[in-house]
Amino acid sequence: MDPAEPPGVAGATAPAPRRLRVATVSLAGCFGCHMSMMDLDGRLFELFERIELDRSPLTDLKHCGPCDVGLVEGGLCNAENVHVLREFRARCRVLVAVGACAINGGLPAQRNSLDVGRLLVEVYGARPGLAPGSGVPDDPELPLPLARVHPIHEVVHVDHFLPGCPPSADAIWAFLGALLDGREPHLGHGLIRYD
Repeated sequence: MDPAEPPGVAGATAPAPRRLRVATVSLAGCFGCHMSMMDLDGRLFELFERIELDRSPLTDLKHCGPCDVGLVEGGLCNAENVHVLREFRARCRVLVAVGACAINGGLPAQRNSLDVGRLLVEVYGARPGLAPGSGVPDDPELPLPLARVHPIHEVVHVDHFLPGCPPSADAIWAFLGALLDGREPHLGHGLIRYD
């Protein structure tokens, strides 16, 4: 033992940096942003060394615990989406709108020009081939649809926006890397696409 070394320190290594707790959710959308995240391929192993997943389709947890970062894809089309989003905002220090649907409503918002009540009656009550007495489903387990699809920033404060439909794996990697390093994410030309 080196006499200059305090007792109990010989061969000690520095503690591992704290892993950030991250939650992800897909609301009204196509799940493409989560699939793009899976396109990180081998980089997922490096990512999982730096984060701990909370609520996510990969963990199947139903509620979001206290988290450092919440990644939300999809817009808001029903009451359950609003409830989940508010839970994320309350429990995530940093909230990120991921993809076009979360940022501007995306494809689900194309229904905004339609009357949802009338559409439900036409689909469930007036289509040929339905069983006699069919009607609009009214099971209390079904979330109530909103009159229009909303981007998430219309309901809660969003800290960052990661655009794309979906954002590329490289854009997600760069964005998360900046957050994990404590830097402000800035994605330049080549990482942001709107196609």
